[in-house]
Amino acid sequence: MPYETIALVRFAHVDAAGTVFYPRYFEILNGAVEDWFAHMGCDFRHMITEGQMGTPIVKLEAEFAAPSMLGDSLAIQFNVHRLGKSSCEVGYTISCNGGLRVKGVIVMVCLDAHSGKGMPWPKDLRDQMCGI
Repeated sequence: MPYETIALVRFAHVDAAGTVFYPRYFEILNGAVEDWFAHMGCDFRHMITEGQMGTPIVKLEAEFAAPSMLGDSLAIQFNVHRLGKSSCEVGYTISCNGGLRVKGVIVMVCLDAHSGKGMPWPKDLRDQMCGI
């Protein structure tokens, strides 16, 4: 099952024409990643402050299919393509009313905040990542 969340296109996301300024999609996408981890019981506040773990994105690809407008409700969907020991490749789509707006791939790593080096995904998180 893919994970899906919804994001509203806000005034801060758009340019003078009322369309999403393309870098804002990455902010929206990052919010969706935070939602996904919270859904798996690993919210970013806990992960960073108590778990001393981070999930930096090391690769981000995007293909823009159509513009999004102020007030649009965007459906953001994630599908895990590959889960390594400390990395995760996730395909994503951003759509509105069934129409594709953006699609691409995210690669993130599990990072030990103290050493700044990769670490294995915690088992409970890994199990949930495999389950979507």
